[in-house]
Amino acid sequence: QTSKKLVNSVAGCADDALAGLVACNPNLQLLQGHRVALRSDLDSLKGRVALLSGGGSGHEPAHAGEYPGVGQGVLVEWTGPPVRSSVLPTQSQELGLLPTNYTGDRLNFGLAREQARAEGIPVEMVVIGDDSAFTVLKKAGRRGLCGTVLIHKVAGALAEAGVGLEEITKRVNVVAQAMGTLGVSLSSCSVPGSKPTFELSADEVELGLGIHGEAGVRRIKMATADEIVKLMLDHMTDTTNASHVPVQPGSSVVMMVNNLGGLSFLELGIIADAAVRSLEGRGVKIARALVGTFMSALEMPGISLTLLLVDEPLLKLIDAETTAVAWPNVAAVSITGRKRNRVAPAEPQEALDSTAVGGSASKRMALVLERVCSTLLGLEEHLNALDRAAGDGDCGTTHSRAARAIREWLKEGPPPASPAQLLSKLSVLLLEKMGGGCLGAEGPAPHAQCSHPPQLYGLFLTAAAQPLKVKTSLPAWSAAMDAGLEAMQKYGKAAPGDRTMLDSLWAAGQELQAWKSPGADLLQVLTKAVKSAEAAAEATKNMEAGAGRASYISSARLEQPDPGAVAAAAILRAILEVLQS
Repeated sequence: QTSKKLVNSVAGCADDALAGLVACNPNLQLLQGHRVALRSDLDSLKGRVALLSGGGSGHEPAHAGEYPGVGQGVLVEWTGPPVRSSVLPTQSQELGLLPTNYTGDRLNFGLAREQARAEGIPVEMVVIGDDSAFTVLKKAGRRGLCGTVLIHKVAGALAEAGVGLEEITKRVNVVAQAMGTLGVSLSSCSVPGSKPTFELSADEVELGLGIHGEAGVRRIKMATADEIVKLMLDHMTDTTNASHVPVQPGSSVVMMVNNLGGLSFLELGIIADAAVRSLEGRGVKIARALVGTFMSALEMPGISLTLLLVDEPLLKLIDAETTAVAWPNVAAVSITGRKRNRVAPAEPQEALDSTAVGGSASKRMALVLERVCSTLLGLEEHLNALDRAAGDGDCGTTHSRAARAIREWLKEGPPPASPAQLLSKLSVLLLEKMGGGCLGAEGPAPHAQCSHPPQLYGLFLTAAAQPLKVKTSLPAWSAAMDAGLEAMQKYGKAAPGDRTMLDSLWAAGQELQAWKSPGADLLQVLTKAVKSAEAAAEATKNMEAGAGRASYISSARLEQPDPGAVAAAAILRAILEVLQS
């Protein structure tokens, strides 16, 4: 089946994309009638070496005029068929050609080179091949991959500094020999109007593939990011590999983590972290790290790693300023050796009274918390199933993570008997361990609003703790419930009837108003509050969501009660059962 693409036409997609890039970048111009991007200030740069880079479309931002050369040294980039050098505004200059090592690029640039020679233009060509996939080199040589971008940057910086063609050619050739790239992909890509270029099983990844959708050198089983990065670096630096990078302990490198087009930023960060740890674990110094999309293969969900051996003079060329819009703003500071972590300031500790820990009240608190934890762990699958109706199905997972975190905390010692201190501690604990979104600290949170985010628990507990700092009477507990509900509504923008966890808590809160009356019975009122919360949770299945992630879902699809409301009611039931016993 042909993949869907947001294009106007298959035939015109390359022209349309190039036109859009130039239209939004004042530093670029199009050469009329050609797929050629030029520096807008070209006429003011006479006397410098003109560098030409290029290749097919679909590798953006590379070969599209945004990276990194058109804006520094490289004056011209083109995509598509060869362009006669006579139409390029570089006739009076020395000409440097920088193609990647693919047959089509070599032919196009070779033709341009011969035309330039025929017209008396001094010209040199460096074919860039940085692929480290093949252990035995074939006649075609190493393919040109993302390392090409670094060559563009170095050559561009030299040209911008006024270095001559012969010297640029010599230095670029040396740099190209000290570089290697290896790619891995979770699946293939598809050219507009075509089917995917290859198929992978659900448990396979492709190692050593190129940037044109061609298959790699072998397929491996899906593994963790750490394992895949280790495998890639082992392969790239293996001295028995004819295309290896000569990286050794003590080497200094520029590392590029390149998104092949379809990988999420989340995964890219994980890969970058794994690569930094793995390289530094081998004694390699990472002088610079570039992470992003540099040379893509359309929408391919994969990455490539590039290592370039560097010294200080070469680093200065990498660090040289450029107006190329896609070049990252990387600080000229070594990655290895930099202090990356800062110790968080200690939180102010509230003074504990002499009976706060270890007494009967503290033991009762521990029993309540243990029952809440076992309840939430038992509900994990049920809550996840309810949550799938509105999206990612992680409500049970989130609450189970909270329960396990509380259990681990309880192992450290008895909880404080002071209700205010207990609620405050639980607030911090849940925010840290449940994370900042729907799924939280240990997983992605694609939705900005949930019916049960950790922040709501944090808000509720923090606000509820305040009235209990002065008194712990039944009226104070009712006031605590009021304060928690008010904070949830103020910041969560939910109201009773919006099909959220607030519905359960609000119903319970109304019953707990009775605690403010003289002579109120703790268990009798709490029993009514729990039953009211459970009824309210069940009633949410007949509500149209007014807040949270579920508010984006058609009400016809929400036939189950809200999982956050069910969880809140279950927590109240667990508290009641312990107190009754």
